[in-house]
Amino acid sequence: MSAEPAPKGIDRERVTAWLAAALPEFVAPYAFRLIAAGGSNLTFRIEDARGEAFVLRRPPVGSALATAHDMGREWRIMSALATHAPAVPVPRPLAFCEDTSVTGAPFYAMAFVDGLILRDSAGAATLDAAAARAAMRSLVATQAALHALDPAAIGLGDLGRHDGYVARQLARWRHQVEASKTRELPLLESLHERLAAAIPAQTRPSALAHGDYRFDNTVLGPDRRVCAVLDWELCTIGDPAADFCWSLMYWAEAEDDIVLLPDPPTRLPQFPRRAEVVACYEEFSGMPLENAGYFAAFGWWKQACIVEGVYARLIRGAGGGMKTAPPEQVAKIVERYLARAARALG
Repeated sequence: MSAEPAPKGIDRERVTAWLAAALPEFVAPYAFRLIAAGGSNLTFRIEDARGEAFVLRRPPVGSALATAHDMGREWRIMSALATHAPAVPVPRPLAFCEDTSVTGAPFYAMAFVDGLILRDSAGAATLDAAAARAAMRSLVATQAALHALDPAAIGLGDLGRHDGYVARQLARWRHQVEASKTRELPLLESLHERLAAAIPAQTRPSALAHGDYRFDNTVLGPDRRVCAVLDWELCTIGDPAADFCWSLMYWAEAEDDIVLLPDPPTRLPQFPRRAEVVACYEEFSGMPLENAGYFAAFGWWKQACIVEGVYARLIRGAGGGMKTAPPEQVAKIVERYLARAARALG
């Protein structure tokens, strides 16, 4: 048994016993390392006695909202894609555990996919313009391939309603904020009303919407093309245009005064401009992108709701062991996002 303490969220003895039964191809003792956390699900890299690696994913430690952090739902989505959708690569699902007595919450294990995850400018600095463009085109092509899937044909037709995606998103995130409310945010409420009153008609059939698709939720292979899509926590059935516009918000440019990531890789000069990203999506999807202004306002409002949930969990002491900004700083980020949404909506 490793002498190192297990990270928060892992009961070493019970997880080791479960792994012995569920994944006998791996050999104890195991080393556990937290590789992704914050306000969302926790991802651990596990290395067995022979140096073989795989991944365990579980909800954040502490209280979680009833509709958030559903491990069984995430497992189901990945399993369906792994079986039926080679154009949308995911890590190979290994085993699912719904017994909360093992480590305090349901969790699942999946294969470890080695490669490049573009989280910041340092990680992207070695890419030249050709590699950056290849990565962008693969990123967009993979999202377009997801949007082209028939959910019913891969067993996910009942994942969500097939109509009213934006209305459902507005209701969901307003409810999430209310369920964990810690302060008054009148601008969030007024924007919700304005957005709900101006929802554009959906111009494409409903499809699988990843919900948080961007470079740092994918793994790039040696050819700088997507070899795995990660983090299916927010996936549902929805409007492909809304899903793509949400992703587009992460494509920061050098002159942007507000960005969603602390150090966006796409700000480097070798990356294509947003206009080229949009043109690429239209090329791969075969559809013009409409209502981008509305979806930008909706996206900033939704992001404010998500970060407000992180803020609420922080001040209540829930988290996953990785460094986050102080709660007061997170609160100000929410306010900046709401102001940006208001400007986009006009």
